[in-house]
Amino acid sequence: MTEKIDTQGMSGPVDPNYKGPVRIQPHKPLLIEPRRLHTPEMVKELKILMNEVLDEREHKKRMAGAYDDVKPLPPSYFDTKNFKHGVDEEEPPYEAWQ
Repeated sequence: MTEKIDTQGMSGPVDPNYKGPVRIQPHKPLLIEPRRLHTPEMVKELKILMNEVLDEREHKKRMAGAYDDVKPLPPSYFDTKNFKHGVDEEEPPYEAWQ
């Protein structure tokens, strides 16, 4: 009986006199999980930032236009002075600009 190291798992049994069934392993395709540059928290903040910039631009257009009642914008998510809280308290909720 010869011994060999099968590093690929491609060959049959080592015993040349083996007459039993050969079990073929099904091929499982490699799944690639894409890497992202930003963390989920950074993505959330970037989306908020983009929406605030667009809303601020719309607000400026309304202020310059012929609108009668323009509501002031709420505090920005990135203006951290408005979101101060104690250690034992929850962070104040963010009100999305609309």
